Amino acid sequence: MQILKVISLLLDYPTEALQGARDELSEAIGRAREISPEQRTALIALLDELAGGDVMDVQERYSELFDKGRSLSLLLFEHVHGESRDRGQAMVDLMGQYQDAGFAIDVRELPDYIPLYLEYLATREDLEAREGLADVSHLLALLAARLVERDSPYAACFQALLQIAGVQPQQAVAEVREQVAAEVRDDSLEALDKIWEEEAVDFMQAEQQDRCPSQTTLPGKAREEVPVPLHWVDFKLEGQAAAPAQEVRNV
Repeated sequence: MQILKVISLLLDYPTEALQGARDELSEAIGRAREISPEQRTALIALLDELAGGDVMDVQERYSELFDKGRSLSLLLFEHVHGESRDRGQAMVDLMGQYQDAGFAIDVRELPDYIPLYLEYLATREDLEAREGLADVSHLLALLAARLVERDSPYAACFQALLQIAGVQPQQAVAEVREQVAAEVRDDSLEALDKIWEEEAVDFMQAEQQDRCPSQTTLPGKAREEVPVPLHWVDFKLEGQAAAPAQEVRNV
């Protein structure tokens, strides 16, 4: 399904190569019958914006939108599992799915990166591709609603994906608009500073639990001190003292 490859390119980090392929991509969007004329028009409008501006300005806007905060993360499993261990297993499973299909990925990308997932689906039969989108349609709707809330033309990508999955975009977005409208944006400087402050406080509390004698009955009690013998080794090499070899730890 060629339109999935096009949307993958539109959602990826914008480059001069994307701008140079404007005409070809525009033609591909115009030929896509998996989406409505309205969706095709919206995608072409996004493409024109990406291809018509200075590439550095376009890249800056992209980073401001998708790389600050987690609410618009382009990593699927971050919206499902956050930083839990389940996310790691989900990525292993998805990687296995790619390998079984003979789909090789660049080591620099995580398997749940949405543009990569779309590129994979573009290589599958239409029915399988639609099912793959339907499996994550609730996340697509959430991202679409958040982008609509910010008046971003990138919303067109997720609305088109919803339509390909067999979901009415307007209805799906409307169902989560109330939830999205009540969300506190996490991409402001104040929100980012708060995250760092909270992490610092948690770290200090953990240190205090480890060191405070009054907490010895809790799981975070101070560890019992055990004497560790010191071994001094003096190596001589051509009359010069050589530094002792450092121990390599496996983490």
